[in-house]
Order: sequence, then C-alpha cells, then structure tokens
Amino acid sequence: MDTNTKVHHGHNIKRLREMLGIKQDTIAFEMNITQQSFSEIEQKEVIDEKVLSKVADIMKVPIEAIKNMTDETTINYINTFNDVVTNNNGCPFSYNSNCTFSPIEKIVELYNEKIELYERMLKDKEAMIEKLSGDKK
Repeated sequence: MDTNTKVHHGHNIKRLREMLGIKQDTIAFEMNITQQSFSEIEQKEVIDEKVLSKVADIMKVPIEAIKNMTDETTINYINTFNDVVTNNNGCPFSYNSNCTFSPIEKIVELYNEKIELYERMLKDKEAMIEKLSGDKK
C-alpha cells in the first residue's frame, strides 16, 4: 500500500457495513454499546486494534480489510468478495469452491445421533427405575 495514502478506519467500517447490509444498531448491540457510540466509532480516523478486531469479527470480514482499505482497494475487495460468494458451488462465504459434504448425509447423521441419545436416555431411565425399585425392598 502507498505510504502517502490515508486510511480512515471508521469510514472503512461504514463502507463495509453498508455493503454487507448491516445496520449500526446491530453491531452496537453485539458490542454491548449504544448505536450513537458506534456511530462515533465510524467517525474516528484511527480505531484501537481491540475495537477493530471486535467489529471485524461481528461483520465477518478480515481486520486487514478495515485497516488497509482505500478507495481503490474498496472496489477490488468488493469484487473479490462477490466472486467468492457467487462462485462457490452453493457454499456461501467459503473459500473452498467444492462442498465436501452432502446436506442429506448430514441430516441422516444428526437423526442417527438423536436416536442413539434417545436410546441411552431410555437405558438410563430403566436403570434408575430398577435402582429405585431395589431400594424399596
């Protein structure tokens, strides 16, 4: 990045937030601050690393996107982001262009886990009943 280029962290957060369709009050809620306080963050040229990290996590963007974004890089970032989102064979926000699992198989797997849990609970219940019946004798 050109060292003469000024980066405004707050403006970058605002740009990314608007591109992603996230409202200020949503991020403010996640950060446990008021919407007005978050608005003030968006006005700051330089933002503390800890705050930047938290905002980046909430918006699910790399912190570098906020720290290094300029007018030129904004366009490149948007294009790259859109390419990743739209060209990934149905796996949203994935950098791996091939899904490695079948949704149907996952549903079956979860169903089988549910059945196993239910059977264990029944066995535990029967054991508890047997134990309590034995205590009465």
